[in-house]
Amino acid sequence: MSGGFFRGTSADQDTRFSNKHAKLLKTQKFASELDHQVDMSKVKMDVMKPWIATRVTELLGFEDEVLINFIYGLLDAKEVDGKYIQIQLTGFMEKNTIKFMRELWSLLLSAQQNASGVPQQFLDAKEAEIQQRKAEEARIAQEIQKKREKDGRDTELDKRKMMIASPIISVHIILYLQLL
Repeated sequence: MSGGFFRGTSADQDTRFSNKHAKLLKTQKFASELDHQVDMSKVKMDVMKPWIATRVTELLGFEDEVLINFIYGLLDAKEVDGKYIQIQLTGFMEKNTIKFMRELWSLLLSAQQNASGVPQQFLDAKEAEIQQRKAEEARIAQEIQKKREKDGRDTELDKRKMMIASPIISVHIILYLQLL
């Protein structure tokens, strides 16, 4: 080694040290939704976290808190890249990763566009739930009203019977008292 020069290749030239992330970006399939960046400051994560936990548990078949918290951590940045997150999750979720990311990213994009920071699908589902609850309450109120009307009719019939039976009972009481 004369002159202080090293022989061999630099880390940039050695294929063992190539950028694995760039290589995965070229080889993996990504949903078209992942082409868009999401500004997480516009998204309410309090609403998204339960959905993420539930969906991951459904796809894996068991609850994995480490993975769920890892996903929360990946979504903590101000701007997040869906392709990068998919690459990070592939080792954990395997074949379910693309499906999960497509659903998650659709919700995040919807939440980002909504002024409330909540995905439109969640708002629609909540509205449908409220409508169903109102319909159920109306049905119960109607049944109660019918029962009250029926009880009122029964009470009215009882009163009429008593009015008819009352003179007869009075006559019987008078006759009984006369016999004593």
